[in-house]
Amino acid sequence: MNLTQRTNVPLEQTWDLSDLFKDDHKWEQALQSLAQDVHQLSICQGTLDQGAETLLSVLQTAETILEKYVLVSHYSSLRLSEDGTNEQAQANETRTDHVGASLKSQLAKIEADISALPNKKINEFRKQEPGLARFDVYLDQLLRDKPYVLPSETEEILAALSPVLSAPYSTYSVSKAADMAFPTFTGADGLEKPLSFARFEDHYEESSNTGERRRAYDAFDQTLQQYEHTYAQLYATEVQKQVVLARSRGYESATAMLLHEQDVTMAMYTNQLDIIYHELAPIMQRFARLKKEVLNLDELHFCDLKAPLDPEFQPETTYEEAFDAVMKALTPLGTAYQEMLVTARDERWVDRADNIGKSTGAFCASPYGSHPYILLTWTNSMRGAFTLAHELGHAGHFHLANQHQPLNATECSMYVVEAPSTMNELFLGNYLLKQSDDPRMKRWVILEFLGTYYHNFVTHLLEGAFQRRIYAHAESGTPLTAALLRQEKQAVLQGFWGDTVTIDERAGRTWMRQPHYYMGLYPYTYSAGLTAATKAYKLYEEQGQPIMDAWLSLLKTGGKKSPLDLLNIVGINMEDPQTIRDAISYVDTLVTELEASYA
Repeated sequence: MNLTQRTNVPLEQTWDLSDLFKDDHKWEQALQSLAQDVHQLSICQGTLDQGAETLLSVLQTAETILEKYVLVSHYSSLRLSEDGTNEQAQANETRTDHVGASLKSQLAKIEADISALPNKKINEFRKQEPGLARFDVYLDQLLRDKPYVLPSETEEILAALSPVLSAPYSTYSVSKAADMAFPTFTGADGLEKPLSFARFEDHYEESSNTGERRRAYDAFDQTLQQYEHTYAQLYATEVQKQVVLARSRGYESATAMLLHEQDVTMAMYTNQLDIIYHELAPIMQRFARLKKEVLNLDELHFCDLKAPLDPEFQPETTYEEAFDAVMKALTPLGTAYQEMLVTARDERWVDRADNIGKSTGAFCASPYGSHPYILLTWTNSMRGAFTLAHELGHAGHFHLANQHQPLNATECSMYVVEAPSTMNELFLGNYLLKQSDDPRMKRWVILEFLGTYYHNFVTHLLEGAFQRRIYAHAESGTPLTAALLRQEKQAVLQGFWGDTVTIDERAGRTWMRQPHYYMGLYPYTYSAGLTAATKAYKLYEEQGQPIMDAWLSLLKTGGKKSPLDLLNIVGINMEDPQTIRDAISYVDTLVTELEASYA
């Protein structure tokens, strides 16, 4: 199984970026035009106190330029994601970053001018000029941020430094995609196997052969160990950046600043982490003990947690078959949603190839003014259908938001963003349960459901718990060394799994696998999204179509409402701890059913 160069990948397995720009030459022209457009914003500075019409004109100009930037930046970013070893793509992304920094610098000056206006005057302008309603979300956010805004000269400098401030993440991404080389290892068939990030995470980590799985894990860790100190320094820089920015802006802590960005209270954050960490742990420990018993292992290692419980029953499916199943499962979302899915399938919104340099994992990018793009690695596993449904959930969400909201109001809080994607997984799993009377197939679906909850309530929740510890260390001035990061990751894992799983220093290095740590407080939001989706699906089972109508309304609302108000559209109260406990109870039900199937 040789690793494939991007140039040798069949066209039908790749996404069609020509919907953004016909080719690199057209993108080049747009980039140069954008660089010229950015200078227009400098003319607007110092004029915003002249009246409501002037404010509207400036915001409209900025919006037009931002819409162009969204398309330009997505094209270069997606090109790099498909092949991080492509030096031209690396160079183009750097050039985009430079133009983006200039744009952000100019926008920072305009925002400083708006923030300098008395709140009373801003509100008067909004009453005088109906056209400013289009920018309500943007202006409301400026007013929310106003107590934490630095002097305009400082904000301008920070904006200009955005490529530098984002260097920890960009360096991590390029290093992971282009520099990391993994040793070969002996596969189940006795032959030497090549290894990559994607191959390990999408295939060998879930191998049914214990020896192969553990040897792949050892080979994978050998490379992680070589980069441990470098990646520790990168992450320490990222955390310290957030701490310094938070103190400079007058926030109580970096955590408070990052939660402010999500429009989430400290109680919502701590409830999500604490309740799941402590109350889900005994349930997942039962799951771990069952896995150890069924797989007849003397000891359950961290690398065994994703081993299939029923190795001989691993349904395979083609990409086409999986897409068809997802479409049928999502029928309750209505005709327009189905039409979007058909377009996504037929017009190559999805890049599913497995090639050297491709970004690992899966994501959906949704550039305003175009359509969503999905990246994943297809391995003919039915589990991939759940990944596909998940990413199509993001695509459907932002496709609808982009259609119904202006650019400044499309993005909902990070706290909510995983709800539509995990809702789609629940639809798919329940559809598959209804399509089969085979007890073994039903058990497989239960295992896939548990895979979804493991991903969101365990993997990412424990990342969030780890992240909280690291920020606490940083706030107190503790140096964030490779050893500290490894030990804290081990401690978080040990505290959750207890004595059911062997947690060694290799498990402690797995923090290095995730890019989410460079995205603010992103990890814990996976659990918040699935908590909300679990509640929404339960309401759908009880009330039917009215809940689907409300759900579609939520998707179309984008970022016009706070997370609490957005989820209240469907009748979900995320301030109530019982909402979290209801989701944990559902996981308990799944584990109980699984245990019964092996009794």
